[in-house]
Amino acid sequence: MSSFDVAGKVAVVTGGARGIGFGTAQALARRGAVLVIVDLDQGAAESAAARLSGNALGLAADVADRGAMQRVVAIVTEQLGGVDIVVANAGVASRSATVRAMNGEAFDRVLAVNLGGVYNTVITAVPQIATRRGHIVVTSSVYAFLNGMGAAPYAMAKAGVEQLGRALRVELVPHGAGASVAYFGFIDTEMVHQAIDSDPLADRMQKAAPKLLRKRLSPAQAGEAVARGIEKRAPRIIAPKRWAAFSVLRGIVNPLLDYYMLKDDRTQAIVRELDARGDQEQSLTA
Repeated sequence: MSSFDVAGKVAVVTGGARGIGFGTAQALARRGAVLVIVDLDQGAAESAAARLSGNALGLAADVADRGAMQRVVAIVTEQLGGVDIVVANAGVASRSATVRAMNGEAFDRVLAVNLGGVYNTVITAVPQIATRRGHIVVTSSVYAFLNGMGAAPYAMAKAGVEQLGRALRVELVPHGAGASVAYFGFIDTEMVHQAIDSDPLADRMQKAAPKLLRKRLSPAQAGEAVARGIEKRAPRIIAPKRWAAFSVLRGIVNPLLDYYMLKDDRTQAIVRELDARGDQEQSLTA
């Protein structure tokens, strides 16, 4: 598929007020795109839009509410003429716990936002993306191909997002449109600070991974990777790039990794501690 010039295109970025979303918005704005920042909080959305170069619009919506996303697309169409690019990025994370110990409401909310919200964003905008030969990016994670121990709903959602993005990639070809799946490792966002750095158990789990894979990128670096991926209509956007080898080898590495985690005393000690969190507060991070 040919390259895609984003200059002058209308780009809707969910979860765009901070983190990867805002980094993506900045990278697209530098390339001349017209940005629409979607966030739960209207003030945060407007503040982020005001910080971008060029014209930008800030709108409040909960991506888990399809009607809210339909209203976003309607407003953007009325005010800016239509939607050319969608970056379905909004997400939340739960406090680490086993499936047995995790609060059911938290589990459901992670799936509703991270998987259902991506679908709601895509399905409301895809008619225009197809008509305008645009591009969609769905934000997955390396958790799409890692064992989700301690973060099952997050991993479930990201694996589902990967499959949605792969299907869209093929289905949009007849329309001259494209889709990318973005796989991020550890990005230095507020979500990571709250979900990992502020949780001793999650921090121990991360430090059990090889040091090579623990490298963090800034949100700006992640956003730049997304913008480049859109320009290239890349099927996959993987950052840091060192995770690409893991993705390619997942059919070999994952069975070995699962076996190791079953037998490793340190991993099982963490599991026992995570399993004891059923009576603890389990707030979400965004």
